[in-house]
Amino acid sequence: MPKQHKYHLITEWTGNTGKGTSGYRSYERTHSVKINGKADILCSSDPAFRGDNTKHNPEELLVASLSGCHMLWYLHFCSDAGIVVTAYSDNAMGTMEEDAAGSGRFTEVILNPTVTVTEVSMKEKARELHNKAHEFCFIANSMNFPVRHQPTIVVKE
Repeated sequence: MPKQHKYHLITEWTGNTGKGTSGYRSYERTHSVKINGKADILCSSDPAFRGDNTKHNPEELLVASLSGCHMLWYLHFCSDAGIVVTAYSDNAMGTMEEDAAGSGRFTEVILNPTVTVTEVSMKEKARELHNKAHEFCFIANSMNFPVRHQPTIVVKE
């Protein structure tokens, strides 16, 4: 029997300005994500949808989840393989298309990790392990759009 993992959180709308949703412009899109024992995440919708651009939006958090999941698997596999990573940064980019009716969907996410390893001999294996990380990433395996990765491997001896 496969293991199951459950994740519980509370999303709470905080954007009632006193009129509720009496009109499209009468309420804010602000909300918080609460996870027991952790700092709240203050969120809103994308500014294109009347959101607060100083807060995280669900679309950004989806891209962040993909980037973080890939990174954590990658670091795990590098550790197992004896690849010494000293720095990792991902300039991830998600693309969402909105249709004429206002609905939308992500069409792709591209992860652009820059990884620093300690020896030239580690470069090729370090590059290959991105494929394995992609195969194992729980979040990427749950998406119905392509998640690609274009790694850059740097050596800093």
